[in-house]
Amino acid sequence: MTTSPPAPFDSLEQLRLDCAACRRCGLVQERQQVVVSRGNPAARLMLIGEGPGAQEDSAGLPFVGRSGQLLDQLLAAAGLDSNRDAYVCNVVKCRPPGNRKPKPVEMTACRPWLERQIALVNPAVILLVGATALEGVLGIKGGITRLRGQWHSSEIEIFCGRRLMPILHPSYLLRFNSEVEGSPRALTATDLLQVRRYLLDPSEAEML
Repeated sequence: MTTSPPAPFDSLEQLRLDCAACRRCGLVQERQQVVVSRGNPAARLMLIGEGPGAQEDSAGLPFVGRSGQLLDQLLAAAGLDSNRDAYVCNVVKCRPPGNRKPKPVEMTACRPWLERQIALVNPAVILLVGATALEGVLGIKGGITRLRGQWHSSEIEIFCGRRLMPILHPSYLLRFNSEVEGSPRALTATDLLQVRRYLLDPSEAEML
């Protein structure tokens, strides 16, 4: 009988194992499984959402429900494939009961896993998907409609040298069918095109 060697400490597989064994907050009590990531760990683009919903908790993958399907469609329309061009994760790795917003103490408890994830993937661009991700990552409460589509930088060590942009959460976009100019969906489409342009040519951000 042969056994696989243990995963190196600084590896995404070890991160997944450590997250599965995590008991840092009460979310572990009702989750089906830990939800760590999907997509390409070599991608230059990382998307950080809020937390797993029921479908994500069942599948063990982030953004696979209706919101995730819309997110994939919006990325594809901008010329980005969510499996090839992006690495997708959440602020918290376990589903909050009833799909409620994660509590600050839960986001704080999960922060070491998120920072380790960022360090291992080393993305050039991080999209903060929704107001909770904006709060959980940068500590900014509210203002997502005003801040969306704008490039941000941070003095927090793990974010140094990276570009961050808040975008509207696809669950919010599902409330609107219109794609006319100025609509939430149209604005998000514009934001994602800006991200793709930056990934192709980082000098795009020199206009900041």
